[in-house]
Amino acid sequence: MSVNVNRNVSDQFYRYKMPRLIAKVEGKGNGIKTVIVNMVDVAKALNRPPTYPTKFFGCELGAQTQFDAKNDRFIVNGSHEANKLQDMLDGFIRKFVLCSECDNPETDLHINPKKQTIGSSCKACGNQGMLDTRHKLCTFILKNPPESDSSCVKEKKEKEKKNRKKDKENGSGSGEAGNHNDIDAPDAVDGEEDDDDWAEETTEEAQRRRMEEISDHAKNLTLSEDLEKPLEERVNMFYNFVKQKKESGAIGSADKEILAEAERLDVRAMGPLILSELLFDENIRDQIKKYKRHFLRFCFNDKKAQKYLLGGFECLVKLYQSQLLPRVAVILKDLYDADLLEEDVILAWAEKVSKKYVSKELAKEIHAKAAPFVKWLKEAEEESEGSEGEEEDDDENVEVEYSHSARELKVETVQPEKAEEDDDLDIDAI
Repeated sequence: MSVNVNRNVSDQFYRYKMPRLIAKVEGKGNGIKTVIVNMVDVAKALNRPPTYPTKFFGCELGAQTQFDAKNDRFIVNGSHEANKLQDMLDGFIRKFVLCSECDNPETDLHINPKKQTIGSSCKACGNQGMLDTRHKLCTFILKNPPESDSSCVKEKKEKEKKNRKKDKENGSGSGEAGNHNDIDAPDAVDGEEDDDDWAEETTEEAQRRRMEEISDHAKNLTLSEDLEKPLEERVNMFYNFVKQKKESGAIGSADKEILAEAERLDVRAMGPLILSELLFDENIRDQIKKYKRHFLRFCFNDKKAQKYLLGGFECLVKLYQSQLLPRVAVILKDLYDADLLEEDVILAWAEKVSKKYVSKELAKEIHAKAAPFVKWLKEAEEESEGSEGEEEDDDENVEVEYSHSARELKVETVQPEKAEEDDDLDIDAI
């Protein structure tokens, strides 16, 4: 069965199609692995080497990958469902296949080994641009450029030519010099001779270009070196990055930059923990609304990130215990209403008191204060399951309200009102 390359396009007559991913789980225990059976066909439809999307899966899942090109076997360690990999493939297509201008997949990648950059050109609209090389896959692409990339082929030819010239110069005093001249003679008229091989431009513009190349290369080396640093050091780097944005007054519009930096340093899941420390204080209820977009970028459909957010909330209660401890249930509801915490994550957290972030005594107090909200969640879930298939008219006239003075939940019957438009923030539209 075929699907649209750009699955945001629902048109059934969309011309760019690809096969749906087929995944097969093999092995048991520590040796379990997922073989992507039709990766060659999928990659061909995307005009990319099959190693690229396979490696992308490995980067996103934190798993090792294996390539056996001769037998068309592309493997990701661990057990992974085909639907999950298909959704993940959408991320690869968005970052490394679709044109940033026209959203068509008719793009080619161009590698510049000197500058360590990856360019993209679209055959549909003619747009040319540079890819963001902060993703870990870019390091793999730079080391393994597409075979069709003419710039890399030319670069290779130039290196071979320079090597031949060096050999010719080193052997000019020997009796074999004549043979070298005979072999290399056609190169002088092949149209690819570059005067820069023999002399270096000394103009101010040329010097500026060379300095840019050096700085770009150093920047990419730094990016790859950062990933090799210990986790604690990378977390501290991310902390300082967010802190600098806050102190400079640019934090409001820096949500995308903050996410990109977390992904670059491979600390995305821990992002909410750092953001909680820097963006929340005793006025957390107002700040949840203010920085909702920042947290959504990390917490949306990511249960691990949501667990770190709960850990950050516990740390915050410890810092502002007198102000926040009595309001734990209310704040948890705010986080829940803002779609920063999912129901099952909250219920799982409530099942076990942990001393990972705060003392066990304080953790017990936090859980005790959260109990009314947790109870309401459980009852709401049971009612939802019990009334499945029944009419829901009566439920519309009941709403749960928080009594700030009593610090507990109560149920009140209210008159039905005209439904308002859902103003939930769509993370995909940001």
